[in-house]
Amino acid sequence: MIEHLIYLEGVDPVVLYGANNNLLDKIKSYFPRLKIVARGNEIRVYGEEEQIILFEDKIRMLMEHLQKYNRLAERDIEEIMGKEESNTVIEDEDEDTLVFGNQGKQIKAKTVNQRRMAKDYLDNDLLFAIGPAGTGKTYTAIALAVKAFKNREVKKIILTRPAVEAGEHLGFLPGDVREKLDPYLQPLYDALNDMIPPRKLQDYLSEGTIQIAPLAYMRGRTLDNAAVILDEAQNATVKQLKMFLTRMGKNAKFIVNGDITQIDLPDKRQSGLMPALKILSHIRGISVIYLDERDIIRHRLVRHIVKAYEEHLSEKDAGVKKKTSPGRSQQKDE
Repeated sequence: MIEHLIYLEGVDPVVLYGANNNLLDKIKSYFPRLKIVARGNEIRVYGEEEQIILFEDKIRMLMEHLQKYNRLAERDIEEIMGKEESNTVIEDEDEDTLVFGNQGKQIKAKTVNQRRMAKDYLDNDLLFAIGPAGTGKTYTAIALAVKAFKNREVKKIILTRPAVEAGEHLGFLPGDVREKLDPYLQPLYDALNDMIPPRKLQDYLSEGTIQIAPLAYMRGRTLDNAAVILDEAQNATVKQLKMFLTRMGKNAKFIVNGDITQIDLPDKRQSGLMPALKILSHIRGISVIYLDERDIIRHRLVRHIVKAYEEHLSEKDAGVKKKTSPGRSQQKDE
C-alpha cells in the first residue's frame, strides 16, 4: 500500500466535495479499495498504485469539468466516472456560448452584434463596442475576457473605467482607494460575480489576477498577457484614451466600450471616444462594432425608452440647425 497527495488547484474544494461531502462520498463509492481523506485543498489517498493513478485521473477530469462549467452534480460524476480520459465534455454547448457562469449557467452572445463582438474579438487585438445602455457591451466583453482567462490565453484580466461620476477627486469619500471607488465600479463586479464563484473571485482579486481600477491608475503601466476592458470610454478625454490604448503590451487583448449618448464630462467635446473611432478604425487589427436598440436585452421597455430619447435628441438637433441656418439668419438681419 502506498500514500499519494493530490492538491486541488483552480477549484473551490467546497464545491467539489458538495454539501455535507455528498459529492465526495459519491466519488469515494467508485473506489472502494482506496482510503481517501480530504482536508481543504488536499486529498490523501492510500492504496494500490494502479487504483491511485486512476483516481487521480478522474479527480483531474472532475476539476476540469468544474473549472469549465462552474458546476458539479452527481450525474456529472456518474458520467465522468464512466468516460475515457479523451472525452470529458458532457454538456451540450452551442457556438454562441461564451462561458459557463455560476451554477453552470450558459452565458451566451444573444444578439447579432454580440455575436459579432465574439467573432471579432478572436480576429482582432483591439475591439471598440459602441452602443446605448442595455445592449450588453460590458457583460459580453467581460464574458469574452473570462473565457480567454479560463482557456489560459491570457494570465490576467484588467477592468477599468473613468471615475467621472466621482469627479476623479475621491479624497472626501470614506475608506481606502478601493472602498472609495467600488460604487463606481459595481457594474464590473456584478458581471464577474455571475461568471466566477465568489470565493475564487475574491482570491483572484486579492492576488491581482483580476484587477479593477480607475482609468487614472493605468498611466505608466505596460499590460502584457492580459484581457483588458475600458468601460464607459465616452467619459475618457482624448489624452486619457490615447494613454490607455498605448498601454497595450505583448499578447494583450483590449476592448473599449462606450455610449456616445451618455457623456458625463463637463464639456462633451472633451470626450476622446469619437476622435479615436475616426482616427483608428481603418487600422488592421482594430474592429469597431455598433450596437443599437435591437441588441437591448433588459426589460422590454428599455428598448422603447432608448429609442424615444434618440428621436427626441434628433428632433432637438434638427431644431437647432434650423434656427442657425444661413437663410434664416440673413432674413433676421434684413
